[in-house]
Amino acid sequence: MPCDLAELRTLFLFEHLEDWQLAWLCDHGHVEHVEPGWLAREGEPATCFYVMIEGAVALFRTVGGDDVEISRTTQPGVYTGAWSAYLGDRAPEGYGGSTRVLAPSRFFVLDTADFATLMHDWFPMAVHLLEGLFFGQRNQQAAIGERERLQALGQLSAGLTHELNNPASAAVRATATLRERVAAMRHKLALIAEGPYDRATIAALMRLQDEALERRAKTLERDPLGPMEAADREDRVTDWLDEHGLTDAWDVAPVLVQSGLDEEWLAGITDRVDAEVLGGALHWLSYTLETEELMVEIEDATTRVSTLVDAAKQYSQLDRAPFVRTDVHQLIDATLVMLQKKLVGLEVVKDYDRSIAPVPMYAAEMNQVWTNLIVNAVQAMQGSGTLTITTRRVEDWCEVEVADTGPGIPEDVRGRIFEPFFTTKPVGEGTGLGLDISWRIVVRKHHGDLRVESRPGETRFIVRIPYDPAA
Repeated sequence: MPCDLAELRTLFLFEHLEDWQLAWLCDHGHVEHVEPGWLAREGEPATCFYVMIEGAVALFRTVGGDDVEISRTTQPGVYTGAWSAYLGDRAPEGYGGSTRVLAPSRFFVLDTADFATLMHDWFPMAVHLLEGLFFGQRNQQAAIGERERLQALGQLSAGLTHELNNPASAAVRATATLRERVAAMRHKLALIAEGPYDRATIAALMRLQDEALERRAKTLERDPLGPMEAADREDRVTDWLDEHGLTDAWDVAPVLVQSGLDEEWLAGITDRVDAEVLGGALHWLSYTLETEELMVEIEDATTRVSTLVDAAKQYSQLDRAPFVRTDVHQLIDATLVMLQKKLVGLEVVKDYDRSIAPVPMYAAEMNQVWTNLIVNAVQAMQGSGTLTITTRRVEDWCEVEVADTGPGIPEDVRGRIFEPFFTTKPVGEGTGLGLDISWRIVVRKHHGDLRVESRPGETRFIVRIPYDPAA
């Protein structure tokens, strides 16, 4: 269709051009009538720059294979297509989005090469400014994104090192003490072999040892004694031991009391061993119980180390395929273990629906999402409050909700929190990419949904991951 200079001048994009520029546009471009349907598809080679003269269009972005409508308009002068062609081959050469014509429409159409020439010849300064903005922002986003990932990794590594150090140190201390106790038991065993212990007495000692260990196990199953009650019992046991000639009763009594051995139980020993070997028998029982306690400490410490290593392994997903059906609770629990140092002072509530099925996902990347959401919640609560993590199945979605009792997100910024580089944190404390990265992982990579609901005293981030990504 022929091009009308006066009509082009009515469009806001061209209203300040000179007559010769409008003539150039008409010489190099044309007007095209388009029926409803797709005008341009995201990712296809960008061949044309379109300016709508009249009609209606909708703009779409592809999210996880789905066309998501961004906006629709009937405003004359809106443009679409190869608008970034002036960047040449330094930028993606496909359409950056999809455009659908909603009603019979007319467009001014310019070839990509002509549009690039127009920009460079007519607006050289603007092109340089736009190039700097485009590439500068892209490089900045990549650099800051990498920095944020490294910073998060550093924080997690520091927390993990701290958490590993505590049980490892406890295991080393318990092992050193256990070595001393085993050496003392060997010495005591030598004394028994050389002393006035007949076979019946030794057999009685062995039975007492088993009974004491059994009583200790049952005692640990009950609620522990309060400090006052424990001190009271230690005083009574110490008095009993003193009365029966033990010179180090103050050292032996706490071990016996912690294992549930009171003066009544001890009195039964006097009926089973002679008075001359009573002291040796009590020390033998004390060494036995303390050795058992030290072995339990070592077991607890090494179990804790193993748990932390398993959590780190689960968090990193180093031994798993990148995309696999995964129990979302394992991922969240691993993340909570990795972030345990940050959770000090907070109440953590896990409202899990354990019946929900494993979800297909990129597990390592979803751990980054849980990390970002939990860290944001922790920072919002500033050391006190309740972090609640809820899982549920909603139709064909797995839904995970991370809620905090912080001050909430102001309504005037709520719509911007998923924008890259936008942050409400003080300068130097946030990059503004955590939620943007999370949104990209959830929405673009998993075809899911990430939204926020907030009011003073309650903020909830809700993540939805589909059970059938293809659908």
